[in-house]
Amino acid sequence: MGHFTKVEDRPTPKCVYNWRVYGLAAMAGSAAIMIGYDSAFIGTTIALPSFKAEFKMTHLSSSAINLLSANIVSCYQAGAFFGAIFAYLAAFFLGRTSGLAVFSAIFTLGAGLMLGANGERGLGLIYAGRVLAGLGVGGASNLAPIYIAEISPPAIRGRLVCMFELGWQIGGLVGFWINYGISLHVPKMWIVPFAVQLIPSGILFIGSFWLRESPRWLMSKGRRELAVKNLCWMRELHEDDIYIKEEMYAIETDIERQMAGGGMGFWQPFKLLASNRHIQWRFFLGGSLFFWQNASGINAINYYSPTVFKSIGITGLNTSLFTTGLFGVVKTVFTIIYLVFLIDQYGRRRLLMIGAAGGSLCLWYVGAYIAIAKPALHPTQSLPPSGISAVFFFYLWTAFYSPTWNPTPWVYNSEMFDQNVRTLAQAFAAMNNWFWNFMVSRFTPQMFATMGYGVYFFFAALMICSVVFVYFLMPETKNIPLEGIDRLFDRRLKAREAHSIVWKELAEEEEALRIGLTSGSIEKDTATAQIENVEQKV
Repeated sequence: MGHFTKVEDRPTPKCVYNWRVYGLAAMAGSAAIMIGYDSAFIGTTIALPSFKAEFKMTHLSSSAINLLSANIVSCYQAGAFFGAIFAYLAAFFLGRTSGLAVFSAIFTLGAGLMLGANGERGLGLIYAGRVLAGLGVGGASNLAPIYIAEISPPAIRGRLVCMFELGWQIGGLVGFWINYGISLHVPKMWIVPFAVQLIPSGILFIGSFWLRESPRWLMSKGRRELAVKNLCWMRELHEDDIYIKEEMYAIETDIERQMAGGGMGFWQPFKLLASNRHIQWRFFLGGSLFFWQNASGINAINYYSPTVFKSIGITGLNTSLFTTGLFGVVKTVFTIIYLVFLIDQYGRRRLLMIGAAGGSLCLWYVGAYIAIAKPALHPTQSLPPSGISAVFFFYLWTAFYSPTWNPTPWVYNSEMFDQNVRTLAQAFAAMNNWFWNFMVSRFTPQMFATMGYGVYFFFAALMICSVVFVYFLMPETKNIPLEGIDRLFDRRLKAREAHSIVWKELAEEEEALRIGLTSGSIEKDTATAQIENVEQKV
């Protein structure tokens, strides 16, 4: 099989993989540009001399600056945590696309507030604006992956959900480099990076009016006619096409199963979560992925990259910003490689284990270099060969991490839940992301001050633990239709074997359904009976 071969769950017309579905995914994924930009620009902006001078930070002690920086950075994550909660309300009552419009507007309001801050007014507007911006991205980080997963053909679902991660990296790339350019050409204009936030939020707000609502959400609200219309537009097929009939049949059957299990009301997901241990288990797995993602140390590096490179021995603000910019380039390049070549070919499970094992080895090396060479005690304008090797291993860690743990938890959580709990589950996953993000961003300066090189050993050890977690607990989900994902998490199946077993079941069921729908000789109830008979045999 080639790198671009699509492994399909059923015969699929080529027109299904059209520009519309890619365009919808890219527009929804642009929500992550706001997130990626903030994670990259804020740490380097508050390190600019012009920012410190404006807000009278130049005479503060190191501990006071660390505390102030941590507060500025982390209030954004606190807002995002609650934004993920409010996203459940928006997703249920407004839908995916209208919800994205609302949260992009909230982010724009927050970004505008930050522009009013100056030395006379103090940091109050920055704090308030960052909380509002956090609310916006918290909601967007919930809705965008769900929307993309629900409109995606199974064979390219991973690739399309990764549009969200690609947007994250594009935003990060701009955020890393903008302060380098400012430090060289307009060193007093610290306000410019704050103003740039308005661009991605404006793009998403305008673009959200072009997005077509998810057919799965429309069906859950009883709006079948519009659901069929939107699905046909996305697939570039007529409603009489067998592919559309099969997809609508799968959606309707899944909704009927959920209705039989208790309904699809606002509180129903909470009731199911409280009473169903099977669902509780998947919530635990989905949330844990974001713990392990943050346990890699990525957000410590994203938000405090100048501190990280200083610990390796890189001196000078411009040199540090340039090195940080290269970090952003490496992340973006390997995210593109992941999106194009890896996610739908090699799956989720294998990539997570490879990324964690390789990344851990790199961090052990970086930590060992700092412990032995003690670069902070021997400042120099040029790194020795051993220091260059440490920087190389740091970038190698980035190469392992970016196409594995950076995007994959979002992909997993967008596809591993049933329709009746998917929005609540994604809210829970996003809350986990922002909670652990907050913990790391809030305490990283203190960790570097007290643990030194031990920070690298700490994250390296946690990455090894994540390999064990994935191997024993996370089944592969690639190419499985959303309506069949539930079976992968049957506790009677071993995680490493679940995909092959479920894939075989679905192949036999699809054949039975296609024969019935094509011939027109059976009604829906008869087709269902045939499928249940196949399930029992398998």
